[in-house]
Amino acid sequence: MPKINVELTKNPKPKPPENALGFGKYFTDHMFVAEYEEGKGWFKADIKPYGPLAMDPSAMVFHYGQAVFEGLKCYRAADGRLLLFRPEKNLERLNTSDERMCIPYIDPKFSMEALIELLKIDRDWVPSAPGTSLYIRPFVIATENALGVHVSSRYLFMIILSPVGAYYESGLDPVKLCIEDEYVRAVRGGTGFTKSSANYAISLKGQVKAYEKGYEQVLWLDGVERRYVEEVGSMNVFFKINGEIVTPALSGSILPGVTRDSVLRLAEMRGLKTSERRIDVAELYDACKNGTLEEAFGSGTAAVISPIGEFNWDDKTFKIADGGIGPVSRWMYDELTGIQYGRLEDPFGWVTQVPI
Repeated sequence: MPKINVELTKNPKPKPPENALGFGKYFTDHMFVAEYEEGKGWFKADIKPYGPLAMDPSAMVFHYGQAVFEGLKCYRAADGRLLLFRPEKNLERLNTSDERMCIPYIDPKFSMEALIELLKIDRDWVPSAPGTSLYIRPFVIATENALGVHVSSRYLFMIILSPVGAYYESGLDPVKLCIEDEYVRAVRGGTGFTKSSANYAISLKGQVKAYEKGYEQVLWLDGVERRYVEEVGSMNVFFKINGEIVTPALSGSILPGVTRDSVLRLAEMRGLKTSERRIDVAELYDACKNGTLEEAFGSGTAAVISPIGEFNWDDKTFKIADGGIGPVSRWMYDELTGIQYGRLEDPFGWVTQVPI
């Protein structure tokens, strides 16, 4: 892999107030950019001032959608340490997405080196206010200038950074979900298990429908029978049914979330009964009516844990328990964020400290 060259900005940007960050609205002073060319491999790598890209209108990413991304966070501990949460899992998954989209392999050691160097340079952008963090967005796009459907011969691998607050403006307040049974997001054999940019474009139509009905997010069903729960647009999903923590099994159309895996590991550590299986949406409806659906929550890097208070399915509305935050959701959020911010013991060795 190439040596990373560094060019520091001569015009640092003012940092936004930490109590008004929102999500993905502000970006740090620098970015990482690596270039790939067929026959040369990854041959150039730079950390340089954040700014626009100069790209030809025929760049293949614009026309054929060869693009993938990842999302992880850097947290500032109370003692000033900068901590990453399971970054190796995100970099492994980036290559899983690359392979499915015919994008060249990127050595995870090189990706980690680039990320650490970028974080060291922009370390002052990691916010310290409660609930804030620095969101990290690695992504790869096809840049060959050509029309005609084929695998690109050129790519950019980039990392940008964004100081963020809560993903949902309501914070840890339960969200309301609309169950989508008209449009589909993914099918087995497709790209649902990757973070392909196309997956998110496909999901927008359902998201617009949900917003129009007054719901924050979509709960997607399987793309074949349209009856089995898969995932929320930005999260994996869990249900506590009759004392058991249940989540949809990974079937090839569901993203294998890093936070999802962490939730299952923590539940096992606590002695909670868990299962990964197919979940019929009618089962959820019946469980809600008879009181055995005790709580529901989503998990993901952006929101960490997001309690779910209400569903809308086939124009029927049903609340989970009393519509509030359940005890498992609360415990999972406190445990995960405690580990991520260095407040709690890390029994799994999940946290990586950024040397600064």
